Amino acid sequence: MNKIVLVGYSGHSFVVYDIFQSQNQQVIGYCDNETKENNPFNLSYFGSENTEKALNCLLANDFFISVGNNEIREKMYITLTKKIGKPPISAIHNRSVVSKYAQLGNGVMVSMGAIINPFAQIGDGVICNTGCIVEHECLVGSFAHIAPGAVLAGNVIVGEKSFIGANSVVKQGIKIGNNVTIGAGTVVLKDVPDGATVVGNPGRIITKFNSIK
Repeated sequence: MNKIVLVGYSGHSFVVYDIFQSQNQQVIGYCDNETKENNPFNLSYFGSENTEKALNCLLANDFFISVGNNEIREKMYITLTKKIGKPPISAIHNRSVVSKYAQLGNGVMVSMGAIINPFAQIGDGVICNTGCIVEHECLVGSFAHIAPGAVLAGNVIVGEKSFIGANSVVKQGIKIGNNVTIGAGTVVLKDVPDGATVVGNPGRIITKFNSIK
């Protein structure tokens, strides 16, 4: 089993480290723009991921992009996969439940207590955070983030780089566009267009953008 290097080292990466520990996988160090004073796991620092030393380290080991921001995670994923010639591995907690009939992309994080049910499809770089539920036949676009406790009922579509807030509920069959933000505790009963922000119970759109970069 290969050793693992984290790309990004802050609060989100601490959860990722714990996930790899649950699978008895060894994390040996991290890449970041600077050395982190808060280093609770005493990991080695290999420099910025753009340096030759770091790239060689990432090439020689498995790596995971432990960055919570969806746009930054996407950019790093694309850049590093191209430079290194391989995608990041996924981090799946041993106390999560992932159906053998579900399909997961590369670089996916599935936290403790998360449930992914049959025929769900999870794109590259998606975060399925603590205790979330992705029901049957849901489609979650690349670099989306399903926050702790969020529930996607069956046949929900979530677009790329969308954020589904903590303890929110999305009704079955709903389509959520790209770059959408669903606030914590929101109940989504209607389709949501690209770039919108939705809050409340029932959910209502409070911002909407006509074009998304």
